[in-house]
Amino acid sequence: MATPMPSEVSGSLKGSLVIGVDEAGRGPLAGPVVAGAVVLCKPRPSGLDDSKKLSGKRRGELETVIKRRCRWAVGVVDVEEIDRLNIFGATMLAMTRAVQALCEVIGEEPGEVLVDGNMTPFGRRTEWRWNARAIVGGDAIEPCISAASIIAKEHRDRIMRDLALAHPHYGWERNAGYGTAQHLAALRLHGATPHHRRSFAPVAQLELLV
Repeated sequence: MATPMPSEVSGSLKGSLVIGVDEAGRGPLAGPVVAGAVVLCKPRPSGLDDSKKLSGKRRGELETVIKRRCRWAVGVVDVEEIDRLNIFGATMLAMTRAVQALCEVIGEEPGEVLVDGNMTPFGRRTEWRWNARAIVGGDAIEPCISAASIIAKEHRDRIMRDLALAHPHYGWERNAGYGTAQHLAALRLHGATPHHRRSFAPVAQLELLV
């Protein structure tokens, strides 16, 4: 998914764009992994920070501003692909999809992609064709990565709230699929859903016991 380029964002010289990328959902036992990609507007939204440090209310406010004023896209990798690739490979794919989607919408290639963490999809995904730089803790120090982290987390949280409507036992609307005590207890009682990651130890161990 991506937005069209809004009129508030001024044009950029070819190759001078910087895209920030971050993911949400590496650790949960259920649900997809989602990456956000953002080109910041000028002036950039105030108050950007690592999405995990922001309250839910503040994240939602910033997401609205980012989507209205900046250029953004998301990449989603579902549980089947996570189990097939492993979570690291799935994360690299989600980031690649997010940047691809953003480039398609804006019709322009970035000069650099800033990626949160210590690794990038460069050399790990054949589709990745952009200069990339990994920044440890980038979601707290690089505003474009902070914006991407907000987009990714809000998008994924909405997916998990929707899934919780069909699978209410696991508390996904509160835990976003992470292995909380409630989630683990429900997993033992009700078993795994199609949205659980069977390559993750708590789910895999349960499957062996069935």
